[in-house]
Amino acid sequence: MDNMQTEEPVLITGLNTEQEDFDYSMTELAELAQANHMEVVDRIDQAIDRPNPATYFGSGKVEEIKEAVLGENISTVITNDELTPSQLRNLEDELGCRVLDRTALILEIFAERAQSKEAKLQVQIAELQYRLPRLQTSANQRLDQQTGGGSGFTNRGAGETKLEMNRRTIQNSISHLRKELKAIDRSEEVKRKQRDKSAIPTAALVGYTNAGKSTIMNGLIDRYGIGEDKTVFEKDMLFATLDTSVRQLTLSDQKRFLLSDTVGFVSKLPTHLVESFKSTLAEAANADLLIQVIDVSDPHYEDMMKTTEKTLKQIGIENIPMIYVFNKADKTEMEYPVLEGDDQVVISAKDDESLKLLVSTIRKHLFKDYVETKMLIPFADGNVVSYLNENTNILNTEYQNSGTLLTVELSQKDYDKYQKYVIH
Repeated sequence: MDNMQTEEPVLITGLNTEQEDFDYSMTELAELAQANHMEVVDRIDQAIDRPNPATYFGSGKVEEIKEAVLGENISTVITNDELTPSQLRNLEDELGCRVLDRTALILEIFAERAQSKEAKLQVQIAELQYRLPRLQTSANQRLDQQTGGGSGFTNRGAGETKLEMNRRTIQNSISHLRKELKAIDRSEEVKRKQRDKSAIPTAALVGYTNAGKSTIMNGLIDRYGIGEDKTVFEKDMLFATLDTSVRQLTLSDQKRFLLSDTVGFVSKLPTHLVESFKSTLAEAANADLLIQVIDVSDPHYEDMMKTTEKTLKQIGIENIPMIYVFNKADKTEMEYPVLEGDDQVVISAKDDESLKLLVSTIRKHLFKDYVETKMLIPFADGNVVSYLNENTNILNTEYQNSGTLLTVELSQKDYDKYQKYVIH
């Protein structure tokens, strides 16, 4: 079945209204089509001041696209922008084939990739919100066919009743799905609050889809994961995973932190999806540190950084410290691993030394409030020594007549908790 999907021939189209990133967004559109098992056989653009309100393209360009559709046996035409319901209907009528706008294409990919119940609910809500204003299209088509002679008024009333019924059904479905999603959100919120209580700092990987976030996550889990922690799914394709994964990592000096891998971004990410995935991105919103992963081998990586920053702002994630990880340097002439300033690292996620440099950079940011001190703990309080041995970085241990003398590096919270043992 996949082979049949792969062979589906599609034509990608776009309007260049003098936006700076037009070529980049068209390249990305082709990659999105490939991610949806489609083969891009042609591309047609039009330079124009503004879209035609009826058909998106000008009439001459519509004819050119129609000829390409017939000549190359194309089954689907994909547009680079979201179309209005009437533009979609009119274009399909003119071209005689399926028309998919960018939003619908991304929704199709998300629908296929969603694995967890949460992701599936989020995608379903976004799909229904996309469909709601487009119900008019099918109802209008039905009315056009029904209207005739003196019975037009009666038929129109019947059509409108049907439309209202469909609209109400979809709105009820959205409401029901949102309640289900809220229940999952509450459960995730409880988990997050429990993690907050543990005072373990958190870092979240964010960035463009396919920048290498999951590869970095897996590399760090291999080295610092504990217990039964498993790696996360990774593949060289857009939106390989839509689910947020959280893993606890323990460094060699006993410092622990939680690392989350979030859904990737893409330019012109549909508003419905951004809204639906806010709960998935809550891990990033509550993080102490954001790790923006950038595919530095991509010629458009600066545009991708802008998209990431814009999307984070859109979902209300601001004023959280961020480090910038320029990944896939092995595909460029750049030297790696290299630290530039305090917050930029150039790495290859598949290189051991790169991951060491990344961890040392994360450590520097996440544990900057850690203090080094000496504590004298009476032998009777052996449980305190056990706790510190398991949860802090013991630099030196001496046994004295009055107890155990530790030179220890620990969090401000643990310092406050055991302050009575501190030697000033």
